[in-house]
Amino acid sequence: MKIAVIDDEKYSREELIHQIRQSRPDTVIQEAFSGAQAMQLLEREPFDLLFVDIHLGDMMGTTIASLARKLSPHVQIVFATAYPEYGVKAFELGVDNYILKPFDPERVAQVLAQCAEAAERRRPAPPVEEAPVGRIAVTVNRHTTLLDMERIVYIETSGTDRHCILHTVDKSSYSTTVPLGTYETQLSPHGFFRIHKTCLVQLKLIRDIFPWSNSGFGLHMQGFSAVLPIGRERVKRLRERLRL
Repeated sequence: MKIAVIDDEKYSREELIHQIRQSRPDTVIQEAFSGAQAMQLLEREPFDLLFVDIHLGDMMGTTIASLARKLSPHVQIVFATAYPEYGVKAFELGVDNYILKPFDPERVAQVLAQCAEAAERRRPAPPVEEAPVGRIAVTVNRHTTLLDMERIVYIETSGTDRHCILHTVDKSSYSTTVPLGTYETQLSPHGFFRIHKTCLVQLKLIRDIFPWSNSGFGLHMQGFSAVLPIGRERVKRLRERLRL
């Protein structure tokens, strides 16, 4: 986090910088001892957080806060003041927080933590990288595996929890929280077909199709003995896809 401390009183400025470094040693801190110097600093580089004294020698801290908002709409501003009544004024002006002089280390640490948390919430999420063509990203317990689509034999739902299990040609299985409908959208253009509301298969790896259970049909996949049901309403479309 990059911080600017703006205060015309040297002792107050140094004390606040010391407390910030005690609480957040990894922060980058710049300082300004007047309103004019603060304006030059803000025009020159961006900051995540400003501590601004209300009464500067040459201008009011409210003027600095207004300029800072125009230059950097997302900068957080904390008023530093010896006057408690400015706590209410701070929020009326849209300032994020305030601290009172003499500075209390616990209060400074609290405000820093709140500002750091707010900055993290505002930080844009990193772009989602798509898996390379011909592969599918499978994340289990924060570990991401890139599977070749050719290796996936079938995907089935896992009971009532709506998780999915991916079965591969080498008999490996991967349990994920991705809905089956998402896999259907992703894999249908690549030779996969949803034979049932609970199952998606790779068409070229179907071993056989046979009558099964109450005048319905089932099938086996190559290398697997499990019987996979075919939904009655999907039989015709499956035959068309297999050109049977």
